[in-house]
Amino acid sequence: MAAAKPIRSAAKRAPAKPAPPVAQAGELGPALTELGLAFRHVFRAVSRLRGRDTHLAGEELSHAQVELLIELDERGALAAGELATAARLTPATVTQMLDHLAESGHVERVRSDTDRRVVVSRLTDQGRAKIQAKRAVWAGRWQAALGDVSDRDLRAAARVLRRLGEMFDAPPTEGAGEPSEAHLQSDSQTARQPA
Repeated sequence: MAAAKPIRSAAKRAPAKPAPPVAQAGELGPALTELGLAFRHVFRAVSRLRGRDTHLAGEELSHAQVELLIELDERGALAAGELATAARLTPATVTQMLDHLAESGHVERVRSDTDRRVVVSRLTDQGRAKIQAKRAVWAGRWQAALGDVSDRDLRAAARVLRRLGEMFDAPPTEGAGEPSEAHLQSDSQTARQPA
């Protein structure tokens, strides 16, 4: 007969989870640090998207030009100054972009119905078709990237993005300078170090 083995308790004790680190004054907690790094990743990806505009073929439109077309699609005919304000670009830049968009048949310039002294730009059928095609492509990309994320999480993300937009639009509080790139880099390296 085999020797009996001692009976051990079936319940094993789970190792204690360490308490989350508490952020010190001037530091972010782990969740905010993770959000900040993710935001910076997205910001840089958008910068790279805009940077690719310098390598476009002759008939392709830049991201900034597409944004102008979207403004015209959503707001209707606008004067160059109004469009510059809406797009947060200089009037000279917008005028140059509108010249190209008019030459390529995406917009037309006409006198305003309400003030004949004012010239407004409006979408042509070709411009409207370009926007619809771009929106269809981007809708597919958004769906592929975020289709499995719950509506609750998407609404939470939207709230966070709105708050970030408000934060960046607000002037810094007195005595609070803008963080330097070196400071941000050191924060990201600290966040990546194992605890």
